[in-house]
Parts: sequence; C-alpha cells; structure tokens
Amino acid sequence: MTKYEELLETALHENITVYENYDLSDTRLKGLYCDGVVALDENIATQTEKGCILAEELGHHYTSSGNILDQTDIGNQKQELRARLWAYNKKIGIQGILNAYKARRTSPEEMAEFLEVTPEFLQDALDCYRQKYSPYVKIDSYIVFFEPCLAVMEIKR
Repeated sequence: MTKYEELLETALHENITVYENYDLSDTRLKGLYCDGVVALDENIATQTEKGCILAEELGHHYTSSGNILDQTDIGNQKQELRARLWAYNKKIGIQGILNAYKARRTSPEEMAEFLEVTPEFLQDALDCYRQKYSPYVKIDSYIVFFEPCLAVMEIKR
C-alpha cells in the first residue's frame, strides 16, 4: 500500500470524503478542506504530489478551524503553518529522515522518492524542521543536523 493509499484510509476512518478529481482550475489551490470534505485538483500530475496535498488537507482537519483562505490574516497564516507541519510530520518526520539515511538515500531526489514525497515538499519540510530544531535534533542514537546542511550522525556507544 502506498503512503497516498494510507492517507486515503486515514480519511475514510475519520469519515472525511475525498474528491480526487475536482476542478479547482479557477483558483490557485491544488487542494481544499472544508467540514469533513477534501477536494484535490484534477490537474495534479502524480500520485506522489496528490499524497503531499492530501496530507496537508488532512492537517487542516486536525489543526484548523474556520475559513482561513485569507492568508493576509496572521491567525490564518499560523493555522496554515500548523497544517503543513502536521503534513510534514505525517509524510516525513525526523524518523523518516533517519529511515532514508539508513536506506542510504541521501541525495534530495533519492530521499524524496524513498519517502514518497515531491522534492519541493521535502525541501519545505526540511526548511520547517531547520527553523524548529536548528542547528540539530537528537533522536535515539542519532543526531540530525540542519545547519549548515542536512546531515545524520550515528552516536556509537
């Protein structure tokens, strides 16, 4: 089962209806969440990209309330960031970075493919983690560095 299919299962268990081929061409949006319904634009090129967008829209289900389309409002911007962080953690997370490292997928392209995310989604997640954890975060017997660049170090005991 792909990670996209897992997200569809999550939506199903949460009673969230997902419309995978919705016409959002009149908007700048690729996805939209409202009251238990997710609409994904019909022009999304790949299942990988669909998964990234679905993860963010599910993030809105778990973290947002009200109409946050007006992104000039600081409160709406904060809700958007919370939904994106939820999506990054769901699709990647620090553990995902470690799993990619252990699988020797260290280039951005290899890591994105391994994690079933787009390179842009991966970069956005790494930027977010860099802001949150910089310069590094320790997990189990590993240190994930975000400054000056992404690196993983295993701590030998």
